[in-house]
Amino acid sequence: MTVIAPEVTGAQAPREYPRRAAVISWIFFDWAAQPYFTLITTFVFAPYFASFVAPDPAQGQALWGFATAAAGLAIALLSPVLGAIADASGRRKPWIAGFGALLVIGASLMWIGKPGDPGVIPPLLLAYAIASIGVEFATVFNNAMMPTLVPPDRIGRLSGTGWATGYIGGILSLVLVLGFLAASPDTGRTLFGLAPLFGLDPVSHQGDRITGPLTAVWFVIFVLPMFLLTPDYPARRPIRAALREGLSGLRRTLGELPKQKSLATFLLANMIYTDGLVSLFAFGGIYAAGTFGWRTIQIGSFGILLAIAGTFGAWLGGRLDDRLGPKRVVAGSLLILLFAVGAILLVDKDSILFVEVGPPAPGAPLFSGAAERAYLMLGCLIGAAGGPLQAASRTLLIRLAPRDRIAQYFGLFALTGKVTSFIGPLLIGAITVLAASQKAGMVVLVVFFAAGLVLLARVRE
Repeated sequence: MTVIAPEVTGAQAPREYPRRAAVISWIFFDWAAQPYFTLITTFVFAPYFASFVAPDPAQGQALWGFATAAAGLAIALLSPVLGAIADASGRRKPWIAGFGALLVIGASLMWIGKPGDPGVIPPLLLAYAIASIGVEFATVFNNAMMPTLVPPDRIGRLSGTGWATGYIGGILSLVLVLGFLAASPDTGRTLFGLAPLFGLDPVSHQGDRITGPLTAVWFVIFVLPMFLLTPDYPARRPIRAALREGLSGLRRTLGELPKQKSLATFLLANMIYTDGLVSLFAFGGIYAAGTFGWRTIQIGSFGILLAIAGTFGAWLGGRLDDRLGPKRVVAGSLLILLFAVGAILLVDKDSILFVEVGPPAPGAPLFSGAAERAYLMLGCLIGAAGGPLQAASRTLLIRLAPRDRIAQYFGLFALTGKVTSFIGPLLIGAITVLAASQKAGMVVLVVFFAAGLVLLARVRE
């Protein structure tokens, strides 16, 4: 197997790139990690928590927001430090393994989230925070491997393909849950009309709770090819020496950052629009549950359609990235998100853009109401734009950052993606509580996307 040559400085590239199997194995990290975001943070467990574990949906949205904020703050504070240490030590895989273990432990513990039991709320939110920290840090170090896998003119395609592959993994995990595991408490049947596998009890929502352990097992299985086939950076120095050098290098980088105006502006823009995107994904399913009364099957089906849209969006965005440049892809994605979020705020259970519409008839098929279909179409726009936004953002960082400190800059990238990530959920939670309205809490997203777009216009590739 081809091994990665030692890193070099400047604009030089590694002497050779690894085989195709190594690149495909790296792509499967996105496949392995995506069910955490699809099943837990967006379409199944988070709405279940808000609707059935918390006292009511508004309090559930607020509690979930506060837990998301706490995890985001921990990620923000530690990401650049760990990235700097990883650059100095050379290795990436040990960090991915360690933080992947946190994801597996935290996700597995989410099984304890029984409905109507307030005593499980604190440990459940703690398990969610642990798993969130694990998956985010593992992603930082996985991203840092990208520049050694393909030539610079194929980075956009690699990033977009990774996101698209992740979305496909999310779709399949949702189909597995909705079709075979999670059943309606009213009918006792899954979306495919089957009794749930393993005797999972619909009344106690075991089909919703199993998403935690399923996410853990899924990650362990599908991250293995990356560990077995994708070459790592060579080890350069012991961890204690790497700690000293990494912290020293981080101080130097932070001191130099104000002189790199485009890079600093991009990191600031990323900080703002990522906060909005994370909040949108974290609360989209919860908002739908509170607005339309959707349960797991409806929200999960909605998630499948969004993930399909996201797959095509990420795939197309990766190709546009290489052709037009990542900045244009990010800007276009933000414009789509601004339109879609603004329109969603004007869709209610019985109205679209202030025009009254009839509710779905009792026993009608999924998404038969006009307002539900409008929400679905706008959600697909969000799905199609979210993948390219994230994929093109990481390729834009690669184009702007020094090659020999790429993990450190991905740490800063994670920092800017997380240092204020507690603000979005915190504002949504606080405004939701004060106004007793989920819609009021979601208005803040428009501000985040608009501010990020204005700052992005000042970035020069």
